[in-house]
Amino acid sequence: MVPIAAYLVVERVGARHVVALLGTGQRYTIGRAPNNQVVVEDDRASRVHAEIFLAADGWTIRDLDSRNGTLLAGRPIEAETLLNAGDVIAIGLTELRYCEGDLPDDAGTGSATDVDRTGEMPADVQAWRSSIRHRRTASRLLEDIREAADRVPRVGRAAAALCRLSFALGRADDLTSSARQALDTAVHGVGAAAGVVLLPRNAADIHHAGGGREPVAAVASVPDPWPEPPLPAGAIDAVLGGDEAVLATFPVGAAAGTSTISAPIRAHGRAVGVLHVEAAPGERSWTADDLEFVLAVCDALGLAIENLSTRESLSTRLARTADENERLRRRLGEDVKMVVVSPVLQGIMAQVQRVAATKVTVLVRGESGVGKELIARAIHEASDRKAAPFICLNCAALTETLLESELFGHEKGAFTGATERKIGKFESAHRGTLMLDEIGEMSPSIQAKFLRVLEGHPFERVGGSTRVQVDVRVVAATNRDLEAAVSAGEFRRDLYFRLKVVEILVPPLRRRPEDIEAIAAHYLERFAAEAGRRVRGFSDDALAALRAHHWPGNIRELRNCVERAVVLAQEEWIGAEDVALSPISSAGDTDRGGGGRKEKFVPLTIEELERRHIMATLEAVGGNKTKAAAILGIERSTLDRKLARWAGG
Repeated sequence: MVPIAAYLVVERVGARHVVALLGTGQRYTIGRAPNNQVVVEDDRASRVHAEIFLAADGWTIRDLDSRNGTLLAGRPIEAETLLNAGDVIAIGLTELRYCEGDLPDDAGTGSATDVDRTGEMPADVQAWRSSIRHRRTASRLLEDIREAADRVPRVGRAAAALCRLSFALGRADDLTSSARQALDTAVHGVGAAAGVVLLPRNAADIHHAGGGREPVAAVASVPDPWPEPPLPAGAIDAVLGGDEAVLATFPVGAAAGTSTISAPIRAHGRAVGVLHVEAAPGERSWTADDLEFVLAVCDALGLAIENLSTRESLSTRLARTADENERLRRRLGEDVKMVVVSPVLQGIMAQVQRVAATKVTVLVRGESGVGKELIARAIHEASDRKAAPFICLNCAALTETLLESELFGHEKGAFTGATERKIGKFESAHRGTLMLDEIGEMSPSIQAKFLRVLEGHPFERVGGSTRVQVDVRVVAATNRDLEAAVSAGEFRRDLYFRLKVVEILVPPLRRRPEDIEAIAAHYLERFAAEAGRRVRGFSDDALAALRAHHWPGNIRELRNCVERAVVLAQEEWIGAEDVALSPISSAGDTDRGGGGRKEKFVPLTIEELERRHIMATLEAVGGNKTKAAAILGIERSTLDRKLARWAGG
């Protein structure tokens, strides 16, 4: 048993009771907020509900203007009330029993954690609590204090009114409600009898307002509607043209002595509207302080208008961007759509479905233009990563330094031209899929770093020291003979086996002629719609020519062929004369002409045969490397690299 002067037993239905010890000479607040000395976990309790303190006669309770009141012995507490042992205080569904004497054996102290088991409060806590002079749960500046004019200085009332206006304008979501809030504040702040806000009706038009133009409408007024003319003669020109607030007092007539204030509403650096208020006849004449208050209201309204117009502009841009994204998604869907007819391609797609459900690295192999990227995207779309990014990078199109930066990113100042941090493709593809085309062109140094990332190790950006960990599925693609590259020491053996977990071989188009007509029809429909041409299809002669061609450029060549035919065709049906086919044979194909060889066969290496063929193609197109690369079905960078190698040899 622990001797103690007084304590509260806090009891709530369905919860274990808690004992709050009361130390002498202290005040204890009771409420729902966690910073109270006695916390009442009850939705019916106010944040700071009541207070218990030690008075001359003993422990006393006082309600702190709580929302639902405090009951003592079933009666509401209306004044400071002395507590007697055994009294029950009710706050919502929670009861607090006031006790004196020894602490119960089963008591568990809580809530009043500043008091120890002896009933004494630590000296540092006691010193801090003794320094408290006032407690507030809400600011009176945000309440309506017009009725307290005799108690609150005028400057304080003005500051409170502007503070409340700022909160109200922050919550307003349209121009009209903002104008009404500002007008109401101005009218009551200076004691006006009438007032009006003149602005363009649409926040988007604010950008074009001002510059001497007259506002188009009274968006808020007291009375409503505002009588014509909208303002005293010359007021609009003086306010908008001079960009200044004016206080006028009528010298003669029925309105003699009546004050008016007209102030500019400024947004985006210029006056875009006018706030005008008028005093009732016979009321006090307004002063410069009233003018300053109205001008402050206008400035607050102007800032709110800027925010509204910016928000509306952003909303419009977001809607436009969403529409563009949707169109791009549809276009991308057309670009990556796979036309599957041949049994061999159906088998590949079945393999894609099986692979997609796993996280293994995939190596896609095939000639240039067969659709290796389409296979990679199909794997991505069929996997659980389809909601994350699909990133594609051609390793042959970049130098070693740039490729490392593109893959892993770089820090600001890592090298000349690195003016800011850049996120690499690995980070961009986090939780998604990264396709690396022409993987065989990767330099040995980058191969080593790439292998570590494939094995799950973190990496560092170029010029950085922060370790970056990503979750990326890699699909590699190549048209090179990687086995030969490994034997020649150009490609790492360990990386080769790490990539070749699952290998998908995509046959060239000439090996699956069943797909030619279906793919051509697909591109015909698409390009005819884009060009606005009424093309019904291919003639029999054109289809025969398409089937007979060997397609050295594969699907890429077929796509370009159909697009060119759609553009140049003069009839509704594309004829054989509209299909301009390349005379170049595919690498490795035998002579199909049947005329026999005209020259004696000379054995050549494949590399020498390739060199002669490329040089002959360049000569045929007058040395135009871009045209030659297109005809050969390879990238321009690949052609440049081969020519450089041959020139150096």
